[in-house]
Amino acid sequence: MIGQLALRNITYRPWRSVLLFFGFGVGVAVMIVLLSIGEAMLSQARNEKLVGGGSITVLPEGLDVEVMKTGGIGGLFLSIDHASFLYRQLFASPRFAQEIAAVAPQIEGRLLYVHAPDGEEYPVHASGEIPSATRAVGAAPEIIDGKWENDDGDRRWVAPTMAELRHEIDHFHVPSDSVAHRETWAEWHYFNVLSEGGKQWAFISFIVGGDVTSTKWGGQLGITLREQGGATRRFGTTLDRSRVRFSTTDANLVFGDSRVTVLPDGDYEVVASAREESGAGSSGAGGIRINLRVHPAPYAYFPGVSMGSDGFVSGYTVPGLRASASGTLCIDGSCEQLTDAQSYHDHNWGVWRGVSWDWGASRAGQYTFLYGRVYPPDSTASVPPVLVYLIDSLGFRAVFRPKLISYEDGRTVQSGTTILRVPSRATFSDTRGEDTLRVDISIEDAIATDTHQERAHPYFIQMKGTARISGRLDGTTLAGTGTGFFETYR
Repeated sequence: MIGQLALRNITYRPWRSVLLFFGFGVGVAVMIVLLSIGEAMLSQARNEKLVGGGSITVLPEGLDVEVMKTGGIGGLFLSIDHASFLYRQLFASPRFAQEIAAVAPQIEGRLLYVHAPDGEEYPVHASGEIPSATRAVGAAPEIIDGKWENDDGDRRWVAPTMAELRHEIDHFHVPSDSVAHRETWAEWHYFNVLSEGGKQWAFISFIVGGDVTSTKWGGQLGITLREQGGATRRFGTTLDRSRVRFSTTDANLVFGDSRVTVLPDGDYEVVASAREESGAGSSGAGGIRINLRVHPAPYAYFPGVSMGSDGFVSGYTVPGLRASASGTLCIDGSCEQLTDAQSYHDHNWGVWRGVSWDWGASRAGQYTFLYGRVYPPDSTASVPPVLVYLIDSLGFRAVFRPKLISYEDGRTVQSGTTILRVPSRATFSDTRGEDTLRVDISIEDAIATDTHQERAHPYFIQMKGTARISGRLDGTTLAGTGTGFFETYR
């Protein structure tokens, strides 16, 4: 009966029947194709060999994985900033040695343009890998002829020596043509060292200032010596550019008879001498002479960041976030011997017309933290968030982004004839998921310097104090107390 009805329907409305058969066939075909594609994608997702070996592929947050697999336009501009830092301090660090057996950084199908000798430009797709790392995750290609081994560049990327690491992150820079007000360009090595009694400290700055792309630049060595609650003495000397040597490929710096040198083991040799700014005395009497060996703790560094827009550039790196210093500090011919004294080293560069900042670095028990934010020129519309960078003995631990620093101006200092109210306490906190951090700083001493700039906050405030951290990180209690140095403007 059903067959007879179907036959009569076809003979009664043949064109309608053909259309229905065609539509049904197309629908079935589309479904078969979709199921095939789904099965292939599922197989691809399960097969780590198709995504470069290993068992887990790590990509930047927010990246469309399917775009990466298909080579869509969204994958053309992919980059991971500070990839070597992430490799060394996270994936291949001792902290995760029990969880991560091997890590392989890889670039697949990156669009590049090759300029030929005849002037033609050709688009190419390039890939990049570290041979030993790729081999370790089981993704090494079959080598038919020749060798596929790490070269010296691969070795430096994966495991540089301590000296190579210092030169990599601590070298000097030259402003590009797009940077405005290059006459205000300045770049410097900064060190601080705290005496073993904790009641005297020195700030040491080797500053290259001016437009280094022209002949209008030079060097300035500045040393501030402070006794807690007592006198501040400032020493300095200015050098013609002919007596200054800096490099964009290494961290070594020569200032006449003073210098900063990276030693083969990665320590810094800091040699400096200057007269007191009052003009009294010389480097032998009424002057200061410093000869220190600064030893950064392993893994205790911040790789650096450079911010820029509309011709404004501000760069910052910390090769010695937690360091110790040994050597001599001689004042007016009387020398103090330092042994493993608390120390710190950072490096700044950029244009500084109208720029101000909040900054601090402190030990806190087994932890060390760094915080800071930069106010570009004429930045009155908004307050930038604070970056807090936390490390322990195995290196990077966490990043937090508090919105505000709450200051309590309960101290007074004098700068010239001006009496200023400056912080006695500072507090900031942040929550990121289940992780929390609170920092409480008690200021023990402060000095003010008039920057001689016409702006709302012309006084530069340098402080020494005690920092206490509290909170929770990865489900465990976060706590520690230690001594640090802090800066702001009033």
